[in-house]
Amino acid sequence: MKAPSLRTPFLYPVFRAVWLASVVSNVGTWMQNVAGVWLVTTLTTSALLVALMQTATSLPAFLLSLPAGALGDLVDRRRLLLFTQAFMAVVALVLGSLTLAGYISAASVLGLTFLLGIGAAINMPIWQTVTVELVPRPALPFAITLNGVSNNIARAIGPALGGLIIAHYSAGYVFLLNGLSFVGTWWVVRSWQRPPDASPGPAEGFAGALRTGLRYVQYSPAIYAVLVRTFAFAFGASAMWALLSVVAARRLHLSSGSYGVLLSWLGAGAITGAFLMGRAGRRLTYNQRVLLGSGVFVGTNLGLAFIPSEIGLYPVMFLSGVGWLMVMTSFSTTVQLHVPRWVQARVVSVYMLVFQAGLALGSVAWGELADRASLHAALLAAAAWMLISLALALPFPMRSADGLNLDPAELGPPPHVPGALEADDGPVVVMVDYQVPLSSQLAFREAVARLTRLRLRNGALRAGVYTDILEPTRLTEFYYVATWGEYERQHHRFTREDQATEAQVLQYHTGSEAPRVSRFLGFPKTSNV
Repeated sequence: MKAPSLRTPFLYPVFRAVWLASVVSNVGTWMQNVAGVWLVTTLTTSALLVALMQTATSLPAFLLSLPAGALGDLVDRRRLLLFTQAFMAVVALVLGSLTLAGYISAASVLGLTFLLGIGAAINMPIWQTVTVELVPRPALPFAITLNGVSNNIARAIGPALGGLIIAHYSAGYVFLLNGLSFVGTWWVVRSWQRPPDASPGPAEGFAGALRTGLRYVQYSPAIYAVLVRTFAFAFGASAMWALLSVVAARRLHLSSGSYGVLLSWLGAGAITGAFLMGRAGRRLTYNQRVLLGSGVFVGTNLGLAFIPSEIGLYPVMFLSGVGWLMVMTSFSTTVQLHVPRWVQARVVSVYMLVFQAGLALGSVAWGELADRASLHAALLAAAAWMLISLALALPFPMRSADGLNLDPAELGPPPHVPGALEADDGPVVVMVDYQVPLSSQLAFREAVARLTRLRLRNGALRAGVYTDILEPTRLTEFYYVATWGEYERQHHRFTREDQATEAQVLQYHTGSEAPRVSRFLGFPKTSNV
């Protein structure tokens, strides 16, 4: 079978249509970003207010990513996307109308940008998980890279186009065009014939879904490592996004058109980076890509601080685009390849939350430092942060997903229980008895520790292993679940990879029969904990 390449995802018609629509929408978004930042730059003399434009975009993701992820796993993603696209179109059209009518201020631009950020915050986790439904797993890394290309084609075109419209007409026309750009995406999503979700087991509540998503992240070392690295990178890289317009307007005394050109060089670098990843990406691990991209951003912040001309910043922005795409696709691909479909939107939402939190907090920090000290001091501090963050590769390495099989294990229905059990009945304790020789118990302990983490990751509140004092070869694994419904959901969440972990534990069992499984229900029925 031919190995997938950067062209492979385009062989799937729905992905192709969604990708083209996203290019158009992203062009509108980048035009909006340039127009909004430049408009605030002209309406105020405060570097902090300008930097808060990035916060207005990122803060909603910090507040709403988790609820959006839970919704994405619980309700029809297509309907949710239709709502978010329509909402953002209305907000952008209102912003454009107010700007053209002259009823606009820095505060109102920030407020309406915040509303657009709310729509984007709800939209983003669901939009990212849609890719998994449109292409097979081997092509997924290339599809995620192409999503980055979509954004960066827009970054190459949108800022320059937005800058030209601002220079010759008004930022209001840019906002109106952005509102219209959402219409194409809305239409493509409306035309997508998405098969209904098959949800085995009892329906999951919203609060329970949030808790389960957070527990999955907590007990997944591969995901946890990505989150730490993502925050560190976003916090340091946010200096470029937050202060580039200030560098252009205040330090280099450039026009809005030149600011747009700088962002276009950034986008061109990202597009080039996508092709480099397609050709040479297999030679670099995701960990190496993140280290290389982070190193590039050390130079980015130094370049913004010291290079004295617009032309001198062109190669800096180009290399920054390559580094940005290299890092962001590595993070996103690692997350999505390590997560089964049942919890995908929730985990992606946590990833987006951490990323946007890094951008939002970093923008405030560097903007405040620029106001209180100087622009040079803020950029130098950001460069130092990026340099120090390279050391995180040692305690938090990016893990490979090669060989992971996250397909459902297809264990069949959970055990039949005589009598009527309600989904809310509980708590439930499950015990599994093993017979393990003393000589094998050290190896068994290492294997069962991975199984314990798996139980906790899939929703158990407590889990562990006990030894029978009178019969040392008898070891009992237990895990505690809040309700019978949650136990049934855990049964359906089991993946092929989980099954392989369980098989590693079972190989140490020496009894003549399979390990005995006992299930206990709180009796008499008690209030759930």
